[in-house]
Amino acid sequence: MPRSSLLNALCFLALASLHAQPNPAGRQTEPAPKPTGLGRPASAEELKQLDITTLPTGAGLPDGKGTATQGEAVYRDKCASCHGPNGEGNMPQGPQLVGGIGSLASDNPVRTVGSFWPYATTVWDYIHRAMPLNQPGSLSADDTYAVTAFLLNRNKIIEANDVMSKESLPKVRMPNRDGFIPDARPDTGKNPASSGDLKNQKSPVR
Repeated sequence: MPRSSLLNALCFLALASLHAQPNPAGRQTEPAPKPTGLGRPASAEELKQLDITTLPTGAGLPDGKGTATQGEAVYRDKCASCHGPNGEGNMPQGPQLVGGIGSLASDNPVRTVGSFWPYATTVWDYIHRAMPLNQPGSLSADDTYAVTAFLLNRNKIIEANDVMSKESLPKVRMPNRDGFIPDARPDTGKNPASSGDLKNQKSPVR
């Protein structure tokens, strides 16, 4: 056999032998996971922004405050492109947020923040967690209070200069607060502890 062929054969056998050696620690090595291409790990700051539980009673609301006057600028910048300049809706981008109060029992019910939503506190929670659509969770507590106040004012529920905070927001009574019925399904159980001091766990009328 030529010298070059012999050297090549020996190199091949040496590499094959190394590849076949067991793990020195006697452990099976797992292949590195392949990236899925879906999303990215959330940062600690992003998790902190969403790590909040807000109940209908207002328990869990953070410090902060805002008025409808302050919220108008935030709304125009972050919300109007989808929901219209005054919350009138801009489908298919975003539903109507203002108006429709008193329409739910009619042949043409209009479900909005003002007409349908039972608690102002959960309006705050939804905005804080899920809006704006392209940057959910990016609004500060102050901005969220202000935008909530803006929508409540546009629905004629509060005055423009009323300050919304963790103390005042739970006191706001929404027009459809009593438009809900107890959930009598046996599989739902009794009121969960997360409902705080609410005496009647409610589910929306369909």
